[in-house]
Amino acid sequence: MIAPPDTGRMPAAIPPLVLIYGVLGLAPFLAPPLVGRLAPHLSGLAATGLALYGGLILSFLGGARWGMAVIEDRPRGAVVTMAMIPTLVGLALLMLPPSAQTAKLAGLAAALSVHLVWDLRSPGLPSWYPSLRILLTAGAVVGLVAGAALLRG
Repeated sequence: MIAPPDTGRMPAAIPPLVLIYGVLGLAPFLAPPLVGRLAPHLSGLAATGLALYGGLILSFLGGARWGMAVIEDRPRGAVVTMAMIPTLVGLALLMLPPSAQTAKLAGLAAALSVHLVWDLRSPGLPSWYPSLRILLTAGAVVGLVAGAALLRG
């Protein structure tokens, strides 16, 4: 497992409201595989919803990093540019045809994992952020991988 960089300081606790909303935000990742198994006639809809939510969250994470970068008086061009990539990757994956649903969901899981690595290796983020991102990315990847394995569009 990739560990956050050692900054020599104890990470602060994740702010409770952020943690609550983050954990609640896992429901749209974890529910579709269950819905698809319990109601197979909804499997295609569940897979589509899971992919759309995964793409939205990937774009949201890029936007969060973009927002953190542009708050600086002189934003670093490389960070601003890198922050645009998750949205473009998410869009490209969402544009795959329904017949590529497994690849779409697996690709979103991989993209969220790569974004986590970027976050864990980036200085200047709140000390609690890596713990939050590991938890939420793990939940998202479990849902996306389960969806890739169980749902057919």
